[in-house]
Amino acid sequence: MKGKVCYYYGKVSKPMELKKLKRPGFEEIVSCFDSDSGLKALIAIHNTRLGPALGGIRMFPYRSEDEALQDVTALAKAMTYKAAAAHLKLGGGKAVIFGDPLTQKSKPLLRAMGRFINELKGRYISAKDAGITTADLVEISQETQFVTGLPEASGGSGDPSPWTALGILEGIRASVRERLGRNDLTGLRVVIQGIGAVGFSLAELLHREKAKLILADVHRKALERAQQRLGAESVSAESVYSVEAEIFSPCALGGAINNQTVSKLRSPIIAGGANNQLADELRHDQELFQRGILYAPDYIVNAGGLINIYVQDILKEKDPMPWIKKIHETLLEVFSLSKERGIGTAQAANQMTEEILT
Repeated sequence: MKGKVCYYYGKVSKPMELKKLKRPGFEEIVSCFDSDSGLKALIAIHNTRLGPALGGIRMFPYRSEDEALQDVTALAKAMTYKAAAAHLKLGGGKAVIFGDPLTQKSKPLLRAMGRFINELKGRYISAKDAGITTADLVEISQETQFVTGLPEASGGSGDPSPWTALGILEGIRASVRERLGRNDLTGLRVVIQGIGAVGFSLAELLHREKAKLILADVHRKALERAQQRLGAESVSAESVYSVEAEIFSPCALGGAINNQTVSKLRSPIIAGGANNQLADELRHDQELFQRGILYAPDYIVNAGGLINIYVQDILKEKDPMPWIKKIHETLLEVFSLSKERGIGTAQAANQMTEEILT
């Protein structure tokens, strides 16, 4: 398909404009603009070899289409690897909506997003990501059946964030066992960067494990809530990297480990829920490896939410925990491969996952 093609959906008074984009290694990338609702969005399908592409919808005030395209493609590829590493019969995809979720989100916009998703006829299955709530998914589901993570009252498995946090906890346990030779987390200092849905759920779990929490977030209300509930310390967003702790857990947006921050790290373990934590994967993976910092690859650690959706919404089984607990053993395999081949853990994880995809 070349150029812009207009599709008419039911009662929509004006056409929705769809445009195919191309990027090497991707099966399909489609941009959308709906003049009635103001929706501007992208959906990227990276790989469907193992099954339909499943991935969340993110709403963010991107500064340009290039910035959004870079984000959606990186996230879609990570979803392919995440599903494969977790041995799920799913492919990788992602969707992004241009706009501030606090001021620009509307029901017409969400309904238009549902129609956009529906046009892909199940090759992309949507879920929740930053800027999108379960209530938003309900609105989207009025226009398409290809939605997961709906509230239980709507027949879905609910918010995947707590399950993501449980997976991160398994990742932290495996990392502590590997790097510190311990099987418990009592008294260990954990710096959590980002106290959103996943970060707060993780903080609650670690609090129960008697870890010492040090929290950072650009949103003061989220930080104050966590401090009050958990009695945690807090640090500024700028100083979070240089805090001395056993574990640094990035749970905000991607690229936390970059050229400016990697040299500041004072934790022997990195294990968190953010996607695409290494801004330059090859370079920063190698630098962490050379410094003796154990990096738990993000797409393995944060797979708990995806696993829950797969088990409850797709397989229609009740308990995803046996699947989520496998994150622990998968990470130990990655760490072993890293030592055996003398490569960073991100590279080791990629090699292991690519064998599954071939």
